[in-house]
Amino acid sequence: MSTHPTSGTGTTGYRIVVDGHLEDHWSAWFGDLAVTRDRDGTTSLSGLVPDQAALHGLLGKVRDLGLTLISVEAMDPSGTPARGQ
Repeated sequence: MSTHPTSGTGTTGYRIVVDGHLEDHWSAWFGDLAVTRDRDGTTSLSGLVPDQAALHGLLGKVRDLGLTLISVEAMDPSGTPARGQ
C-alpha cells in the first residue's frame, strides 16, 4: 500500500529544492518538471514523477550537475505538501 499522494495514475507529485538558480531550459532535462527560481536563491523543481526509479533518476541528475540538494517533498496532485504521510 502506498503512503505517498498520487494522481490516480500511479504517479506521485514531488518538489525538489536545490541551491542556486537554474534556467528554464533545464525543465526538459528534469522530465519536464516546473522550474521555479525562488527569492531565497534556491530553485524548486516540481511535478508528477511516475515511480521511485524515476525519482532516483532525477536525484542522480541533481548529483551529476553538482547541485546542492536542499529538500525533496512529496506533494498531493494540487501541489500542496503532503504532511503527516
